[in-house]
Amino acid sequence: MEKRKLSFWQIWNMSFGFLGIQMGFALQNANASRILQIFGADVHELSWFWIIAPLMGLIVQPIIGYYSDKTWGKFGRRKPYFLVGAILASIGLVLMPQADIFIAFLPALWVGAGFLMIMDASFNIAMEPFRALVGDNLRTDQRTAGFSIQTALIGFGAVIGSWLPYALTNWFGVSNETSQGVVPANLIWSFIIGAIILIISILVTITTTTEYSPEELASFDNDSVDTEEEEKSSSLMDIFEDFKKMPTTMRQLSWVQFFSWFGLFGMWVFATPAIAQHIYGLPHTDSSSSSYQDAGDWVGILFGIYNLVSAFYAFALPYIAKKIGRKRTHSISLIIGGLGLLSIYIMPDENWLIVSMIGIGIAWASILAMPYAILAGSISAKKMGVYMGIFNFFIVIPQIINALIGGPLVKYAYNNEAIFALMISGFSFLIAAALVYKVKDVDDVVQTN
Repeated sequence: MEKRKLSFWQIWNMSFGFLGIQMGFALQNANASRILQIFGADVHELSWFWIIAPLMGLIVQPIIGYYSDKTWGKFGRRKPYFLVGAILASIGLVLMPQADIFIAFLPALWVGAGFLMIMDASFNIAMEPFRALVGDNLRTDQRTAGFSIQTALIGFGAVIGSWLPYALTNWFGVSNETSQGVVPANLIWSFIIGAIILIISILVTITTTTEYSPEELASFDNDSVDTEEEEKSSSLMDIFEDFKKMPTTMRQLSWVQFFSWFGLFGMWVFATPAIAQHIYGLPHTDSSSSSYQDAGDWVGILFGIYNLVSAFYAFALPYIAKKIGRKRTHSISLIIGGLGLLSIYIMPDENWLIVSMIGIGIAWASILAMPYAILAGSISAKKMGVYMGIFNFFIVIPQIINALIGGPLVKYAYNNEAIFALMISGFSFLIAAALVYKVKDVDDVVQTN
């Protein structure tokens, strides 16, 4: 048997929930450091709070991947996890910027960090099955397109989330002014709107997408290269056995992912303080002035720009990959992104940073699509969920390492100048680009004419 060839709109609807997930992630990525600073965190402490995000991914995604492989009921295989994750993430989105209402019980900083943990765990519950669903539902010749459409939706969702605080203030008159320890209204309303859109987008995927039954998936398993990996028990401890037996391609991709996500984490954590200091000329102790809020809003715009670039570049990725191969496509994209990050240091003002974001957006699109397209062809359909979850190890481990060392480096090695954290991120992208060439892509299809 062969899987059905899906239309563009079927693939689009199948991944539409990612728009809401990434909108929530974008709100978090662009504003969590700013919110935590408002609640009292110092610049060098930010990466320690951000360790929550990769830690949740490390714990949650392999477990969710394992159980979603085993799940089948009237609601489907992956879809129940989408819905539960979306509901919990929405609660975190609504409450994180309003953590100060709980100060009778705990300091707002710790409550905010707690809701950040809830958000991250919930995003991971919803996100991992989306990756596996593409592997479940699409034929080999559609996987690159599937992950690219998913990347485009991630980009569009991130643009909305990143630009929302700026739009609410500049287009709708919602205040971005703040007092000591209070998050501005434009951020609070942005997070509430993000929660609503997250639920709606997940429901679109749930109501429009049909999943294959376990019997159908078993009949398709000969599409997979790694057919020797058979399920032999139903123990959660099998995750450790699967980790030891991961395909060679996955091991090789792990190093590419390590340096890619080490760089991304540094950018997300330190972009706001770095740009506030290096471009706006503010001291590292400033987290409440109007200039700092303007810098924070502009970082949201910049993050929206790189995500918008990634959304459109994602549509081009399948065509580029067919011409030059997935490995070369990914390597070139990472080089462009690394140069984009490094260029931030020499930009004369905030408007020129748009040029830097174009390069970062190209790399971001490829990071979200190419490794998964390469990986999906090397693993069995029976193990799609658990291996997609295990693959997340190589996303979260570099983030945890950066979270542990990034703050002390900024304080002691960079003299509180966060811009140097972004420079390290740029060099990290370039290392990842070089490591791509060591990866064996087992089912790449390159046009020869």
